[in-house]
Amino acid sequence: MKQLRIFFAVSLLAVLLALCGGCRRTDEIPEGVPEYTVYYLDSPGLKLVGNSIGMEGTDQEALVQELLSRMETVPAEMDCQSAIPERVETITFRIEENVLYLFVDANYALMDSVREILCRAALTKTLTQIQGIDYLSIYCAEQPIVDGTGNPVGMLSASDFVEGIRDVNSFEKTELTLYFSNAAGDGLVEEKREVMRNTNTSLEKLIVEQLIEGPREPDSYPTLPPDMKLLNVMVSESVCSINLDSAFLNNSLEVREYIPIYSIVNSLSELPTVSRVQIRINGSQDAVFRDKIPLNTVFERNFEYMEGGEKN
Repeated sequence: MKQLRIFFAVSLLAVLLALCGGCRRTDEIPEGVPEYTVYYLDSPGLKLVGNSIGMEGTDQEALVQELLSRMETVPAEMDCQSAIPERVETITFRIEENVLYLFVDANYALMDSVREILCRAALTKTLTQIQGIDYLSIYCAEQPIVDGTGNPVGMLSASDFVEGIRDVNSFEKTELTLYFSNAAGDGLVEEKREVMRNTNTSLEKLIVEQLIEGPREPDSYPTLPPDMKLLNVMVSESVCSINLDSAFLNNSLEVREYIPIYSIVNSLSELPTVSRVQIRINGSQDAVFRDKIPLNTVFERNFEYMEGGEKN
């Protein structure tokens, strides 16, 4: 097994004691023990395979170390391989606020593009399950990893890998233009975001899910409740109809009433296939958002609400 070198602010002994006896196979996970999914590659190396384990403890560094160790050692009963290549000998990390910075040696760069994407996805989906770690940033030989075009990949979240990776041939990088609230809550600010998506997932669905996830830029603020659900979405004759659950109506964010509406409308209208948006709540258009905006209409992109534009 390759050597895994992890540097901690606490002693290794304390780390080991924090997790001692806390990991069991899926069928042995007792009630109340947190469950994590460790991701491996299937035998051909074409898709991710998850394996659930129970793991106690709240120390973030200890949990990172244990999950990385689990990723390296595939259970004997699974016909899988580690997503981390054996030639990657050194992995160190540090945690700053909600970001886990992972540092790997130069051997990481020897993977082909398909394997690297799968490795990146496995690391992100496994490690961002830890409470308080929302993003992963990977560095190879002290440099940020880059995509196939040479651009830095940046911070990764589990939702970047939409619906997992099942067929690498249908997996692609997509740039979205999303609109979130400004600090005052009375205007929209643009955020460009690159995500990995399965091409079987519609861009319309992807956009709404990314809006629900919330902004990543420091000067952008949420427009939709994080517990809101997208029930379904369809496009017909350039009209995108989205069906949301009632959490949309219970939006208590401190933004003007038109901001959540046009965060959705303006973001979807960035797609060439969408010129208007229809919003339903549990299949109905009878609702009135914040007692001011009837939803029994079809909305079009509105530039007035862009930051710097004229607002009502």
